[in-house]
Amino acid sequence: MTETDVTEPVVGAGAVAGATELVKEYGLGDTRVVALAGVTVSFERGKLTAIMGPSGSGKSTLMHCMAGLDRPTSGDITLEGISFASLRDRALTRLRRDRLGFVFQAYNLVPTLTAKENITLPLDIAGRPVDQEWFELIVDAVGLSDRLSHRPSELSGGQQQRVACARALASRPAIVFADEPTGNLDSRSSIEVLGFLRRSVDEFGQSIVMVTHDPSAAAYADRVLFLGDGQIVDEIQKPTADVVLERMKAFELGGRRVPR
Repeated sequence: MTETDVTEPVVGAGAVAGATELVKEYGLGDTRVVALAGVTVSFERGKLTAIMGPSGSGKSTLMHCMAGLDRPTSGDITLEGISFASLRDRALTRLRRDRLGFVFQAYNLVPTLTAKENITLPLDIAGRPVDQEWFELIVDAVGLSDRLSHRPSELSGGQQQRVACARALASRPAIVFADEPTGNLDSRSSIEVLGFLRRSVDEFGQSIVMVTHDPSAAAYADRVLFLGDGQIVDEIQKPTADVVLERMKAFELGGRRVPR
């Protein structure tokens, strides 16, 4: 595949992204750690998927590999029909910049830039024009129209994370990955951010994958995947907080898959 192929993706039916037999190992010999042990998964277009599991289960590793932030040891990842394994670093960087959005737990905003400048930063770096109509739509959706001239230090934690969410959507990516997006927020700010993520799926048709440890956050999703020991061990469709909590308690007791 040449770099020009990146701009002409082959869109698969139903799934926007997926992984096949994904393995990620760290270290060698006695220090070898298997973070992902052959994960095969697909993520539907226009859906919000939550990923849960105990600490060390491989949640963030899967997220980082799917987002092109880390290379797997083996297996493959596809985005809109494009195989990551076939891309060189430069082409993968371009694909990640143009077709992927990422929301970090720690916001990762540039402190010297205003909220508006942080939102448009990826487009500015890529030398792409800002779609003003789309920009105004997402800014209105996150409720930041009157905060665009403020720098991160002048914003609350919830407002900063909403800036980060708007930044992730600014380029109209094929999919957004969010790693514990409410992990540093209070309950009110968490509801605001989760409400925006849900709205971006329902109203904008965005595809989102979110790592979370919070059953209430997972209840905003269309589907919840559970990881254990680097493998997908369970799944819930149309989750509720109570059902998710029940499954999590079962994992804590040593169970892997809970009978439905």
